[in-house]
Amino acid sequence: MDEISCEVRFGRYGGRFVPETLVQPLLELAEAFERLRADPGFSEELSRLMRDFAGRPTPLYRAENLSRALGRTVYLKREDLLHGGAHKINNTLGQGLLAKYMKKRRLIAETGAGQHGVATAIVGALLGFETEIYMGELDIERQRMNVFRMELLGARVIPVKSGSRTLKDAINEALRDWAASYESTHYLLGTVAGPHPYPSMVREFQRVIGDETRSQILAEEKRLPDSIVACVGGGSNAMGIFTSFLEDAVRLIAVEAGGRGSGRGARSAEHGASLALGEPGVLHGAMTKILQDPYGQILESYSIAAGLDYPGVGPELAHLAETGRVETAMASDETAIMGFKALSRLEGIIPALESAHAVGFAIEHPEVLGELSVINISGRGDKDLHTVMAHDSV
Repeated sequence: MDEISCEVRFGRYGGRFVPETLVQPLLELAEAFERLRADPGFSEELSRLMRDFAGRPTPLYRAENLSRALGRTVYLKREDLLHGGAHKINNTLGQGLLAKYMKKRRLIAETGAGQHGVATAIVGALLGFETEIYMGELDIERQRMNVFRMELLGARVIPVKSGSRTLKDAINEALRDWAASYESTHYLLGTVAGPHPYPSMVREFQRVIGDETRSQILAEEKRLPDSIVACVGGGSNAMGIFTSFLEDAVRLIAVEAGGRGSGRGARSAEHGASLALGEPGVLHGAMTKILQDPYGQILESYSIAAGLDYPGVGPELAHLAETGRVETAMASDETAIMGFKALSRLEGIIPALESAHAVGFAIEHPEVLGELSVINISGRGDKDLHTVMAHDSV
């Protein structure tokens, strides 16, 4: 098989650390991705679905009230307005169409906040796949509305009862399923993590966010922004908007889940800040920054936002942070709640709790934004209302 051109390694991070049973399906997936991304018919069909089904391009909205409050110009990239309510559908449409061209009959996926699960269920219904979603029991409790949406769309939600019962364990179960079923099944991984080619492939399906933002800000302001702010769990929305600006003099700020603080116990951390506080190690088939104890055991992460409750991060982001191209920051649960409420009241936009970490950080640290900034609103917050109500004891 020909060597593929998308990146296998990002500095010392990335790679393909998997059991022998997964090597062949990963090689076949990498070959299909490289072949089809150069196929005009595939690109035309994906562009049509992105436009007519998902609702691209999304607006770059000048947030006048937030700008006035922060004393600088702030734009919001409105991925929350996409079909399904989050940026996740950019990747699920790409991978779903890829699976169709590969003649797969079944999709499996993992989900934390439920946004990737819903986006996978949407694409499964659209393209006629049998669809099964692995989801941790704890996340099922936190995201019951998204569980109902997935089932309404025809997907089967499989509870994961092992480990921390969150996203990490859901990925483990999905990988086990795929190892036994890859001949008929595509594993639709939702973030820029995992073994090669997933980090590069998901980034390429998500980079439409940054490509649009670049064109839109140049049209509106005649220059690039001083900074771009995005939340980071695995890192799909951040890599989606950062990639188009890597060669420019633009500050790229990755805001991780600060949770309840920087502390940790014997088996768990009080946060989900793998970029800022993690160490190099292997998780889900790739070398990356992970939360681990001194003996290399993976710690359970924590965040009020299920989509950021992950003890690892995409390997390319780990490399970009280590080389200083991406700046890392943390926002606590309380900062995220503050950002959630502030954007709702200032702009009439209810952001996902994941996105609210980026908003809250920007409100607390306006001096790092420069005079012109873009915040990526990766999803909408309807799914999080009961979490915020519980936090407020309503």
